[in-house]
Amino acid sequence: MKRVFVLASIFFFAILYLSAQGKVYLFSYFTGNSEDGLHLAYSHDGLTWTTLKDGHSFLKATVGKDKLMRDPSICQAPDGTFHMVWTSSWTDRIIGYASSKDLVNWSEQKALPVMMHEPTAHNCWAPELFYDQPSKTYYIFWATTIPGRNKEVATSESEKGLNHRIYYVTTKDFETYSKTKLFFNPDFSVIDAAIVRDNNGELIMVVKNENSNPPEKNLRITKTKQIKDGFPIQVSEPITGNYWAEGPSPLLVGDYLYVYFDKYRNHKYGAVRTKDRIHWEDVSDQISFPSGTRHGTAFVVDESVLNNLLKQNE
Repeated sequence: MKRVFVLASIFFFAILYLSAQGKVYLFSYFTGNSEDGLHLAYSHDGLTWTTLKDGHSFLKATVGKDKLMRDPSICQAPDGTFHMVWTSSWTDRIIGYASSKDLVNWSEQKALPVMMHEPTAHNCWAPELFYDQPSKTYYIFWATTIPGRNKEVATSESEKGLNHRIYYVTTKDFETYSKTKLFFNPDFSVIDAAIVRDNNGELIMVVKNENSNPPEKNLRITKTKQIKDGFPIQVSEPITGNYWAEGPSPLLVGDYLYVYFDKYRNHKYGAVRTKDRIHWEDVSDQISFPSGTRHGTAFVVDESVLNNLLKQNE
């Protein structure tokens, strides 16, 4: 009986091992000012990231005032389709959208008019995608400044008039969308929201405190059980250090929750991680990203997806 138990245990852990071997991590990002579009990198351990397609673009933007493809956020649907949204301009009231079955061949790009009903809106920055499995609903959320709409915050001269809050729409099919609503309204200027579902089912949202006078420019978290209930506006203390950080991308790697981010003043990428979701360790010196990586999104895919992408290097 003992031998049967041991063999069963070995089989169980072998299955887990093979299952783990079948998953890899991808990272969508842009470089420069994003004129050349979507870039992808991959990793097996969450620390070392290698560029795909020899660093060449997978897709260039065709929508928006400036036809940019900044802050590309990718989410894979249950049917395997990859959906992507991005920032199309510094001053657009739309965001870009496209989909793909393999991350190589993309659909016709669309301009989602998420803030066109707000004539004074300054921008639609860093849209993110999150799929809520319980409701089978996609949430698209982004940062917008609407003058006079929210409690004013002290700003530097260079950021005068900017006072962002997070707005959102929902969709089940990327054909019809809900009305735009306010998603997160703290007492500070906030951009770059990103959500991950933790191993225990809890939702963790990472945001950037964008206040500029005095400057914050750091990342903080807030948690909720269900996305429909929203996130508490009382956020954590900064999880990043004495540098300016933006573009957070959370990723579960085993027991760790990593948050990658753009150290944009230092022109390099950084990361922090936690096991208990309370104490954070800066591991920026342990990670390696392709040169020039800017504001991206990390996500998990089957290894077959990566194998197909690697063929683009041949």
